[in-house]
Amino acid sequence: MSVLLTGEQTEKLLAYVGEFEKWNKAYNLSAVRDIQQMVSRHLLDSLSVVPWFNSHKARVEKKCPLTRIIDVGTGGGLPGIPLAIMFPEKQFTLLDSNGKKTRFLFHVKTLLGLTNVTVENRRVEEFNPAEKFHGVISRAFASLQDMTEGCANLVAKDGIFLAMKGIFPEDELAPISDKIELLESIKLVVAETDGERHLLILQSKQ
Repeated sequence: MSVLLTGEQTEKLLAYVGEFEKWNKAYNLSAVRDIQQMVSRHLLDSLSVVPWFNSHKARVEKKCPLTRIIDVGTGGGLPGIPLAIMFPEKQFTLLDSNGKKTRFLFHVKTLLGLTNVTVENRRVEEFNPAEKFHGVISRAFASLQDMTEGCANLVAKDGIFLAMKGIFPEDELAPISDKIELLESIKLVVAETDGERHLLILQSKQ
């Protein structure tokens, strides 16, 4: 997958998956119960966007630095926690309306010493941050229209939406084409996972 890990990052990622499995039994963080499937379907899926973040830094970091990122509908911290482990220099806000899931996130943040993580237990339409975000990322939104409209209040000028999807969502792009531009589409490589995965980079035309 072209993702290089330090020893510390490996330890933290494994500790996160271990805690995820333990808390999942009581808190229902995910329908996936098998820890090996958690690794492939959750952890590796989240890490699949790391090469794009690295290439973005080399290409357009000055215009859109992506130092402040919000993971909307993060659930048990996906992809926010793995990305926060991979990029300690970036600030990640994890937003979810489910109190049980955000309690788990507070626990993981403390356990792993993730000082670059902030947890917000609220609905996206109720969250009005004092400082907007360079990037909004999500694996959870039903449609691109829901994501770009529902999170419009969170994005800074020149900020971007990073939508993690399955097959390329051609039908979801048409309804938003007058307001939203597709800057880039990346076919993701996720080890041990069948089916297509894509990362779509979107930006408001206004």
